[in-house]
Amino acid sequence: MSGRKSTLEAFSFELVMTVIAIIALILIIAPSLVVLIVSFTSGFSLRFPPPGYSLRWYAELWNAWQLHFAAKNSLIVALWATGLSVVLGVAAALAISRSRALSARLLDSLFMSPLVLPALAFGLAALMLFSLVGLPVSPLTLVFGHTVVCVPYVVRNTVAALAQLEPTLLESSAVLGASRLYTFRRIVLPLIRPGVIAGAFIAFMSSFDNVPVSLFLRDAATDMLPIRMWQDLEGKLDVTIAALSGVLIIATVALVAVMERITGLSRRLTS
Repeated sequence: MSGRKSTLEAFSFELVMTVIAIIALILIIAPSLVVLIVSFTSGFSLRFPPPGYSLRWYAELWNAWQLHFAAKNSLIVALWATGLSVVLGVAAALAISRSRALSARLLDSLFMSPLVLPALAFGLAALMLFSLVGLPVSPLTLVFGHTVVCVPYVVRNTVAALAQLEPTLLESSAVLGASRLYTFRRIVLPLIRPGVIAGAFIAFMSSFDNVPVSLFLRDAATDMLPIRMWQDLEGKLDVTIAALSGVLIIATVALVAVMERITGLSRRLTS
């Protein structure tokens, strides 16, 4: 009797968790599906379901020079921020991964703090700091701000990769007379490369899609794509933004699939 009861409880728990997971999945995917469907509308307004279907708004993207300019700025800032994040994040991960000292734990918490601090609060604080040191807002301040919020992703993925590295490999390299730089270049880096690439990918996506930091640290001449999309939707509900959103959704899904194939991204995010 008790065995039947435990089996029923296990089945009930599994059923409830499955239903919750399905509901969560629907809530996550449904908005993107709605945007994709609306992006093919033949009308002049954002309506669901659309009155008809057409590719006209995707064709309009070729002439949307303001969106092109904003996308170029976002891409440049994201590339610079990702590059700096990889350099700083890998160096930080190497420093804290094998150490059990209190200073290493404090450094780990410091590098992870941008994920805890509200992005708007950080953006305002960064603006006040740059004002105090006399550095005007510019693409340079954008890169600095984006780098701070992107470094944690590289650190966390690199630390996870380093945790799977066999210490005997490093000891054998040292015994054979290899320098630390040679060991890093020929042994450590090839083995942790998937983690570094996964961290760099997440950092790039985080920077490219960042709104709060960009709001505070950009100047009038530096138009960022997420902010331009937000302003166009707020001011005129431009259907072209739906088409652009469709392009971004498809591109993101494709990139995630590639990264999953190369690095096992989902496994590293849950490790």
